[in-house]
Amino acid sequence: MIKDKSILINNIYHMLAYAFQTLNRGNYEDVAVEPFEEMYDLLAAILAKGIGVQLKQGLYREYINRQEELPVMLLLRNARVKTEYKDDLKKKMLFFSNVDMLEPASIKWSVIRFQRNNQTYRMLISICQLIIEGMLITTDAGDYKLAIFVDEQRMCRLYEKFILEYYSKHFPELSVSVSQIPWSVDDGIGTMLPVMQSDIHLQKGNTVLIIDAKYYSHTTQTQYDKHTIHSNNMYQIFTYVKNRDYDFGDEEHKVSGMLLYAKTEEEIQPDNVYQMHGNQITVRTLDLNLPFEKIAEQLNAIVKSHFALYL
Repeated sequence: MIKDKSILINNIYHMLAYAFQTLNRGNYEDVAVEPFEEMYDLLAAILAKGIGVQLKQGLYREYINRQEELPVMLLLRNARVKTEYKDDLKKKMLFFSNVDMLEPASIKWSVIRFQRNNQTYRMLISICQLIIEGMLITTDAGDYKLAIFVDEQRMCRLYEKFILEYYSKHFPELSVSVSQIPWSVDDGIGTMLPVMQSDIHLQKGNTVLIIDAKYYSHTTQTQYDKHTIHSNNMYQIFTYVKNRDYDFGDEEHKVSGMLLYAKTEEEIQPDNVYQMHGNQITVRTLDLNLPFEKIAEQLNAIVKSHFALYL
């Protein structure tokens, strides 16, 4: 999906840093500036650093008996991880000699709950899950590709979280949220209607931009050699926009929607603006194969244009 894997790895660090604010703390400064040639080196470095920080702070005993050992052991057995990162992890493992290992299939990630005493574990557990379930695989040519559909979903969630947190941090003048949009039902009865929850809801006054972030192996669907936008994506964003538009009633307002795909290597990439029943629906791609400052420029341009911000 990405041509230059070194840029991909660097940008994944930035995405993780926005999604998990823990990485923005001083403890991870050396990881942030280190060049990584392999994805698993990056994950090993973050995990080793994070475990070290947790050891200094003290461990939440109820939690480590369930999770700590296996993800690191997998990295130690991975030939792609450099010796220096393995050695660092081995030193940390000395503190877990009495912790039982779990079979990967037995770990129920969805039932893990975070509260005040173990909140700092959230990022480390998420990285362990990526390692265990195998976020990326490589082809014979050395290119990185998504492994299976579940991995694509996991990367999509990181992509969504990154964009949300980026706008939340850099545009305080906007209201940035993951917002549920009510159905505009005429009789007020919405029994059994599905929840409409946007990935990113941006608002300033009566101006709204709803963004659905999409991370696919293919940014378009193809039938009979004809490329079209994923139909479900278009139906979804249109539904969000029209129902949110209805909320304002007779007030002067502007509600728009955007499908923001992670750019792939495909020749045809969506870049369209549609005017639909008084609302603008845009379909664009975000190029993650650029230096991070260029990615930031793309994200900045979206909101500056829509909300007429001159920063």
